[in-house]
Amino acid sequence: MNIKKILLPVDGSSHSDAAAHMAIDIAASFNASVVILYVRRRVPAGLGEPNATEYHDFLNKSAADVLAPYKTLLTEAEIDHQDMVVGGNVAEVIGDVARAEQCDVIVIGSKGKSELEGLVLGSVTHKVLNTTRCPVLVVK
Repeated sequence: MNIKKILLPVDGSSHSDAAAHMAIDIAASFNASVVILYVRRRVPAGLGEPNATEYHDFLNKSAADVLAPYKTLLTEAEIDHQDMVVGGNVAEVIGDVARAEQCDVIVIGSKGKSELEGLVLGSVTHKVLNTTRCPVLVVK
């Protein structure tokens, strides 16, 4: 397998942190680049101004706060990377970005911030596994 581009969806959870470290190891081994993806909520169409702009700014600030430590990790590891913030359904966006960016593998945490006790695998991770054609590495 030749890996040139890795998609790393993150949400700030400890599982995303573990996935980031795995993505760094893989990227270093294959001299691959990493796309760090944060999927934010959509801004409701009927919100109106100035509320829509304020909410959009809030969402983007929150996204930047989540992305910052991952960008630092990749920079310190000297891994070529880019970051993306996309609004929408998390699992769908992950699949869409993997296709659009022609990623060779998705490295994702087993659970995210919304994990519920007793679930073996997070619902977003489960959906990504079942809807994408790209290989998916699930990290605990």
